[in-house]
Amino acid sequence: MALAPGYHDVPAGHVPAVVTHLEMTARPPPRPLSGAWPLRLVERPEPAWYRDLYRRIGTQHLWAMRLRWSDEAMRDRLHDAAVEIWALRVGETDEGLAELDFATEGSCEIRLFGVTAGLHGTGAARSLMTHALERAWSRPGLRRVWLHTCSLDHPRALGFYLRSGFVPFRYQIEIMPDPRLDGTLPEDAAPGVPIIRARP
Repeated sequence: MALAPGYHDVPAGHVPAVVTHLEMTARPPPRPLSGAWPLRLVERPEPAWYRDLYRRIGTQHLWAMRLRWSDEAMRDRLHDAAVEIWALRVGETDEGLAELDFATEGSCEIRLFGVTAGLHGTGAARSLMTHALERAWSRPGLRRVWLHTCSLDHPRALGFYLRSGFVPFRYQIEIMPDPRLDGTLPEDAAPGVPIIRARP
């Protein structure tokens, strides 16, 4: 249901985000890369590995949904034959994540994408995105790659996706329970996003 123009209250204990959906319908020209960033395909990843990397990338952006998944639900998702999980390596540690979903014929959704905070501005994200797009567009019959970002993500995320060749096509408003109030994330996560508690 579309919202009417004007202000709309967000329930206490919840967090709002403006979600921007973006797509590309043709293979973009390659972008120059800085540095060599090893990547690996993670086949049938274990939930503990995935949660750790997801948390290290996303806590500052209030990524929480998948932390609430059971091991069974996570394996069902991550072991799906239509899903590819790519990790960016720094030494012996995984520090970046790209999750590609080919479940819809002719389409690839980049469901999750990010690098840990220490890699922001280093070119690591560009290398990971370049690889993700190469993997996506190498699929026969691919016609579309798409993803979404939101106002809780890194402030340069939207510009990064635009420079990567994506074009915005839809806005949404997401309202979610604040994951800092139920213990999913620590209360000091995302200090720039106020916690609004219900009044007694």
